[in-house]
Amino acid sequence: MDQIAAVAAAKPEESAAKQDSTIAIVVFVALAAALVVLFPFPPILDYANHYARLWLLAGGIGEQPFPEIYAVDWNRTFTNVGMDILAVWLGPLIGADALARALLFLAIVLPPLGAICLHRALFGGRDYWQIAMLSLGWCATMIGGFINFQIGLGMALAFACVDLRLQGKNPALVFAWRLAAALLLTVMHIFALGFYMAIVCGLEFSWRLDILRSRSGLLRLAGRLALALGACVLPPLLLYLHTAALPNAAGNGLGLVWNDSIVLTVQNLLSAIMTYVPVVDVVLVLPLIFICTRAARAGDIRIHAGLAVTACGLLLLSCISPRHALGTGWISWRFPIMAAFVAMAMVCPFANLTRRQALLLALIVNLTVFGRTGWIGWNWWLAQKDVAAVESVLKKISPGAAVLPLEHKAGKESGLAHSSRNFVWGLATYRHLPALALPFSHAFVPTLFTAKGKQPLSVLPPWSEIAAPESSLVSIGVLSCPALMQEFKADPSYLYLSDWRRRFDFVLVANADVTDDYVGNVMPAGLTLIEDAGFAKLYAIDKTMPEEPPPIPAGCAAASIAPGR
Repeated sequence: MDQIAAVAAAKPEESAAKQDSTIAIVVFVALAAALVVLFPFPPILDYANHYARLWLLAGGIGEQPFPEIYAVDWNRTFTNVGMDILAVWLGPLIGADALARALLFLAIVLPPLGAICLHRALFGGRDYWQIAMLSLGWCATMIGGFINFQIGLGMALAFACVDLRLQGKNPALVFAWRLAAALLLTVMHIFALGFYMAIVCGLEFSWRLDILRSRSGLLRLAGRLALALGACVLPPLLLYLHTAALPNAAGNGLGLVWNDSIVLTVQNLLSAIMTYVPVVDVVLVLPLIFICTRAARAGDIRIHAGLAVTACGLLLLSCISPRHALGTGWISWRFPIMAAFVAMAMVCPFANLTRRQALLLALIVNLTVFGRTGWIGWNWWLAQKDVAAVESVLKKISPGAAVLPLEHKAGKESGLAHSSRNFVWGLATYRHLPALALPFSHAFVPTLFTAKGKQPLSVLPPWSEIAAPESSLVSIGVLSCPALMQEFKADPSYLYLSDWRRRFDFVLVANADVTDDYVGNVMPAGLTLIEDAGFAKLYAIDKTMPEEPPPIPAGCAAASIAPGR
């Protein structure tokens, strides 16, 4: 650590070549905007579900039949509601579609732009390394559709820049600023507040760790950290006392699930760079790792020691945090991207280069960043035919109907032809497309996000009996395989499957142009095919129960052993 501090304190020589990252940053922002404009429903896991909820909050809840289905209760949660508040305030003015796209755009560009701003505030230049930070605009939490979380990360990094400029100013002013920043971040996402607190602690350590060698200096540092953390903790504490609503895994306690193997831990750490195909993502990030290692060997690298401590702490949390807890998924996936942004903002490699060397550095980082952006664009374009198929079948659904969403579960899709349908390790990017039945067909879908402690939207009875606030698509085999149905019904998230024939009007099947791993293309009796759009199929349900139990397909034996959830 002494070596880090010494390198950080060393004054760099005057660069032989001037570096300016501005043009590349502007181009990246423009490309991100173009992708959002061109592809209304990209293969981002949670986006379609968020879109449907924003549409309701922006005024759709007043259209029939939704006044009898949904209600808005702001006492249900105190965090993770940034986009919901904007939907109520801005949705009626600009429309839900424009708002959803704007929020998606911000979720992509704000985190890397925040990291770039922090880097410029620390190192005072426009180094080409800042272009490399744009590569982290594409990560697992972004492709997963964690929009509030992503925007919160960008806000935290931007607020840290303000905090850096206020260091040494009037303590009362700094305390008031941190209170305000903490309030905004809490409303956006509680993890964003934690990220801000971690960065502030790193900045308080400053460039060197010599302060740790002095008892008086250590006491002063402890006092500053206590004041900073105290200011940040007050807003969420007060909001919690007002609402008293936390996620609770359907009343099943903490609901802890851990990354309990080396493989899962490595996968968790790689979530900072993962999008659709892990091999492609790793290959496109290797040049950035090469730059840092070469700069370290050449001694042309500056490091902020305090933020290095923060990055190490976030990396540790990445390894020891549960993957799921309190009804919230992918908790541990949120820390690697935080650690990656801090790590990239805290270092300045190759600030002193000749003109030829600087051009080579610019070429490498630009190829990496825009190569990843091109890869994302390819997958977004590829997914549009699937979105068109869903929109086609939604036109056949009558208003006020209840739609049961299912899928053909195919665990071994390979090749670039279907690369957009899964992100990271087999998680389906299309699983929330059926939620578009709300704005497009004015129909009910049980899987809309309405979890207490997370969203202000609630489902009214009797619709609440078949609502699943945090559910996913299941195989069509659940309709034909009694053992598989019983296994899913044991999970509170899938209670809506009970008595499905009486409670729902239509079955919407996604991923229908591939064969289901369990039952092939077999559907139970009493379902009439209304529309076959390839990727999506729509069946009308005959609510008259068959007099005799239907024959059980042969694939049900395998399905009962390994239900592909």
